[in-house]
Amino acid sequence: MNTAAEHETFRLVVISAGTGDPSATRLLADRTADRVRALAAEHGNEVTTSVIELREIAADITTALTSQLTTPKLQRAITALGEADGVIAATPVYQAGPSGLFTSFFHALDDDLLIAKPVVLAATAGTARHALVVDGQMRPALAFLRTLTVPTSLFAAPEDWSDDALATRIDRAALELVMLMESGFARKVRDESWRSYQHEFGSAGGTELAIDLDTDLMRLATGGSVG
Repeated sequence: MNTAAEHETFRLVVISAGTGDPSATRLLADRTADRVRALAAEHGNEVTTSVIELREIAADITTALTSQLTTPKLQRAITALGEADGVIAATPVYQAGPSGLFTSFFHALDDDLLIAKPVVLAATAGTARHALVVDGQMRPALAFLRTLTVPTSLFAAPEDWSDDALATRIDRAALELVMLMESGFARKVRDESWRSYQHEFGSAGGTELAIDLDTDLMRLATGGSVG
């Protein structure tokens, strides 16, 4: 257990794409967040939690995708994720895939925003037939954004809520997330390895590798002339 001098406070962000109120998706995310806080406390650390309810910023996500305009609401969500030490990303399953709202939100994010951040993936559905959506579709999508998804994924169909196996999986995923947050891996990547990543032009919030705009190729690309 950590000593008082080693006490740390970690920022956890919960992303919920549930559309109901209450929402089974939000319930699964909250149960996981509760275990993260409890397990971190056993190590002498504190976890503060903020929640991004995607249904509340659905119009803002659409605006970003259609006009590249980032509204203040969406910017607050982006800022929270940028400052997060860990993330829980939860979605309902619709037509054998993550909800369109969930997918669209991640499409609206900068490709560099979540590099190396540890993430718990979670999904809910009306039938166990959709259990593979988390590992088959959500994990590759978050891998493209270069997150560090924890080994244990979470899925809950109606019959799972009363099954002790769900609680066991939540404990395991929460512990994996706590251990990754405590390792400081994401911070080390940002501090020591950031420039070893390939950043696309215009990404990384202005922290990408320097790009020389004063070249013949770049002048032609921006409508100028050479010579």
